[in-house]
Amino acid sequence: MEQIARDVHWLPLGRGLQAVNVYLIGTRDGWCLVDAGWPKHAADIRSAAGGLFGGESRPAAILLTHCHPDHAGAARELARGWGCEVWMHPLDLPLARPDAAAIRDCGGPLDLYVILPLLRLLGERRMRAVLEKDSLGDLARGLDPQAPVPGLPEWTVLHTPGHTRGHIALLREEDGVVVTGDALVTVGLNSPLGLVRPRATLGDPPWISTWDWTKAKASTTAVAARLPAVVAPGHGLPLRGDEAARRLRAFLRDRRPEG
Repeated sequence: MEQIARDVHWLPLGRGLQAVNVYLIGTRDGWCLVDAGWPKHAADIRSAAGGLFGGESRPAAILLTHCHPDHAGAARELARGWGCEVWMHPLDLPLARPDAAAIRDCGGPLDLYVILPLLRLLGERRMRAVLEKDSLGDLARGLDPQAPVPGLPEWTVLHTPGHTRGHIALLREEDGVVVTGDALVTVGLNSPLGLVRPRATLGDPPWISTWDWTKAKASTTAVAARLPAVVAPGHGLPLRGDEAARRLRAFLRDRRPEG
């Protein structure tokens, strides 16, 4: 775990295709967890939180940039153990329920052409059981994008739709820190070479799991255009200071107007 800005701690989890970032953000009154990795990461997140804030400390909230299994996977176990709620944009709430229709309506190519057909082969009862296992149920809450962020009063919500309908980024305007989720990543998730040999870059979310590619690219550009001082992505290494400024400007120069 590494502190990348005031009160913002980066916890990278997993390797290769399963690598993902979560963030533990402190406040004057407590702390929050932003994103929750895969289901298997619950113990690692609890350990990191205990080491940073104390073993008995509980977050004010778990906040999800979007409700995909690599970002929401451990949220159910953690929220139940900590006795807190899981907040996301209201448009992502259907993905938090055991609802195959939500996969159909909100899913990307991987969901529509691989995951959903495989689930249907299980039959209605077994499919529902599988979906229920990963559901957040009554732990999930829809945040108000225009209101203060639950547990993080210094931060604001940026609706960055595309990867999912309700994808968000979290911005602390005071010092230009933005937790981008998959709206802006720093690894080439759409390049086979980038997946095999990761290197620092700026790019879009993985198209294969993206609901609306045009909207996703527009959101990526919009986040980059803010020229944040710190980019805290869902995948890849955080960018800070001069390096962040240089890479963001280069990305915007190279971005085609229609992208």
